[in-house]
Amino acid sequence: MSLSPEQRREYRGIAHNLKPVIIIGDKGLTEGLQQELDRALNDHELIKIKVAHPDRDARREAIDALCQESGAQLIQVIGKIAVILRRAKKPNPKLSNLLRNRG
Repeated sequence: MSLSPEQRREYRGIAHNLKPVIIIGDKGLTEGLQQELDRALNDHELIKIKVAHPDRDARREAIDALCQESGAQLIQVIGKIAVILRRAKKPNPKLSNLLRNRG
C-alpha cells in the first residue's frame, strides 16, 4: 500500500503530538519488543518509536527491520524518532490515533 503525499502529510500532522510508545535499545528487536510493538500497532495504528542507537545507519536498519517484521509502513524518520502506521482490521475508536484525531 503506497501512500500519497497528502496522506503522509495528514499522518505526520496526527503524529506530531504523539510520544514514542516503543523505545529500541542496544538489544535490538527482542521477542518482547516485537509483541509490544504488535499490541501498540493493533491498538493505536499510528505510533512513534524511538531508536536509541548513536549510529544513523544502524538506526535506519533497525527501523526497516521493525517495519518489515510487523508489516507496518514507515511514514517519517527524524533523527532517532520514526512514525509508523499499520491499519487495524477493527480499530478501537477510543485507542486509535487515526480515529481520535480525524477532523
